[in-house]
Amino acid sequence: MKKMMLAAGAALTFIGSFTVKAADNSGEFVSDWWHQSVNVVGSYHTRFGPQLRNDTYLEYEAFAKKDWFDFYGYIDAPRFFGGDSNARGIWNHGSPLFMEIEPRFSIDKLTGLDLGFGPFKEWYFANNYVYDMGRNSANRQNTWYMGLGTDIDTGLPMGLSLNVYAKYQWENYGAANEDSWDGYRFKIKYFVPITDLWGGKLSYIGFTNFDWDSDLGDEAYRTNNSIASSHILALNYSHWHYSIVARYFHNGGQWENGAGLNFGKGDFNVKSTGWGYYLVAGYNF
Repeated sequence: MKKMMLAAGAALTFIGSFTVKAADNSGEFVSDWWHQSVNVVGSYHTRFGPQLRNDTYLEYEAFAKKDWFDFYGYIDAPRFFGGDSNARGIWNHGSPLFMEIEPRFSIDKLTGLDLGFGPFKEWYFANNYVYDMGRNSANRQNTWYMGLGTDIDTGLPMGLSLNVYAKYQWENYGAANEDSWDGYRFKIKYFVPITDLWGGKLSYIGFTNFDWDSDLGDEAYRTNNSIASSHILALNYSHWHYSIVARYFHNGGQWENGAGLNFGKGDFNVKSTGWGYYLVAGYNF
């Protein structure tokens, strides 16, 4: 249930940031560097948990790039507008809040050194912190990824960044890997402008998370690795943005695809590998 919001939230990292770049008029927004929006996100067949989930929720997001500071973050109200029987959230005794922040700090700018070489333009101390408030420790997540990031000069009209992290896992819905260093993540993000369309800017955005070397696979029905790969078409205006997202999951949430489980409401098979989809509409202010 909870990790589902990561998909749409991470997608909006690029959707929002490039929207503002395309319409950078500080007089139209609350701040000329702290860019923010409110979004409505609808999801279908997301696979971060052992059961498929459909959900529509409210989101606040913020993003900024100023001097040595590069930031993205969002706060979600899960199931704010409703969802299926597998989706619990703010109104039906599920998690009232889910948040993720991705601050990166430029090593080049903080040290005054030019560490770029070849296609690597700049280096960052990269972080990714995820928190699901839950209503008790069995329904709460608290995860910190930390590592090294860089921006890549491809020589093409596209944006490309890479981050590699080590993960420290505090709470994790009662899983066996809590309170430990547990595996690594490699993240790649890319942005490709396509064309002007209907008075806006049409873009393709992609990002993929590769998680590996976790010990969670020592627990029944779980895996040591997972992949989530998102593919997004975004139409951006000065204030409004819209997107369609297709996301492929492999062992989503580190659940073993096909495993047989029973949570007290009948037997079912885990469907953690396959496609999930999102529709997003948001307003930048």
